[in-house]
Amino acid sequence: MTGQVAVVTGGNRGIGFEICRQLAQRGIRVVLTSRDAAKGGTAFKKLRDAGLPVTFHKLDVTSARSITALAAFVTAEFGRVDILINNAGVMIDPHGSRLLDSKLETYRDTLETNVLAPLAMIQALLPLMKKQNYGRIVNISSSLGQLSDMGTGTPAYRISKTALNALTRIVAAETRASNILVNSMSPGWVKTDMGGPSAPRSVAQGADTAVWLATLPDGGPTDGFFYDRKPISW
Repeated sequence: MTGQVAVVTGGNRGIGFEICRQLAQRGIRVVLTSRDAAKGGTAFKKLRDAGLPVTFHKLDVTSARSITALAAFVTAEFGRVDILINNAGVMIDPHGSRLLDSKLETYRDTLETNVLAPLAMIQALLPLMKKQNYGRIVNISSSLGQLSDMGTGTPAYRISKTALNALTRIVAAETRASNILVNSMSPGWVKTDMGGPSAPRSVAQGADTAVWLATLPDGGPTDGFFYDRKPISW
């Protein structure tokens, strides 16, 4: 055991579950969170039965009360948090959605989960990182949010990931004088419920860069956007 504590949102399946597994395999105590208590509990038991140091806590990232309860739990149980992985996200644009055909409600719901929730999580847990002058924050973004290669399709999702990247840069700027490293990453097109069975990448490949960023040594990169451990353009 390293003594470190990691919080992973949306950890019950896909990339989030694999991030939990890989971090726990490194001896990091992982707080696996999920909005669905039953699914989260099942995921937790799989990792626990494998002998990995994992704890489960129910979390609705769109609920301020739920986030406050999680922060209180982590503080009382561990007194610290070293790593935050903002993995929970949604892509609710209808298939083939275009800007002129889309509804504002889709944007509101997408931004609530993909941008405002990571912001709220950071606001809740960053004080614990500042207290010990150590932290690693990883925001799971997407190449679809790159302004350098912006296109059409899934506009709400694209906008949300661009905004998440902006959040990454703002938090990185505010923590630059400390040992808190803040980065975004793109997992690529991964075989998950969101990515579908035709995706070319495994969940292990999708999770690798997030785990690498979560375990960066002191003096590692901050304020970056990465894919397969290499910087990519915003």
